[in-house]
Amino acid sequence: MSKIEESVEVAVPVTTAYNQWTQFEEFPQFMDGVERIEQRTSTLTHWVTRVDGVSREFDAEITEQLPDERVAWTTVAGDVHQAGVVTFHRLDDVHTKIMLQLDHDPKGVADTVGDKLGFVRRQAKGDLERFKKFIEARGSETGAWRGQA
Repeated sequence: MSKIEESVEVAVPVTTAYNQWTQFEEFPQFMDGVERIEQRTSTLTHWVTRVDGVSREFDAEITEQLPDERVAWTTVAGDVHQAGVVTFHRLDDVHTKIMLQLDHDPKGVADTVGDKLGFVRRQAKGDLERFKKFIEARGSETGAWRGQA
């Protein structure tokens, strides 16, 4: 199991950053390799990804959700096995630190080699940087989910 920790500071209020992060169907706009996400229930999402020509589908269950603080998840079906949490930290009225912690279980030789070479870590860091550009360019969220899980 690989453990990844990455963070990014964004120039938007914590509520804006959190609200945008809960818009899972918007993830393909800033997450490289994510083709589609369907939110099937308030806590279940279905992911379709394609990385280096390899397509994968999996379901992820939101296990904890506290508005403006954290979103945690674990995969529950499919060919990807991971669990993670994203936390949101208010730095001041217009700046937020977003921290990602991800436990990823590579499957097969290609995944294991890619993981050892730091591919998953670089992917996570790049996704956070693209989220930063996305939300700062917009200045506001595309929607919000303020429920708790």
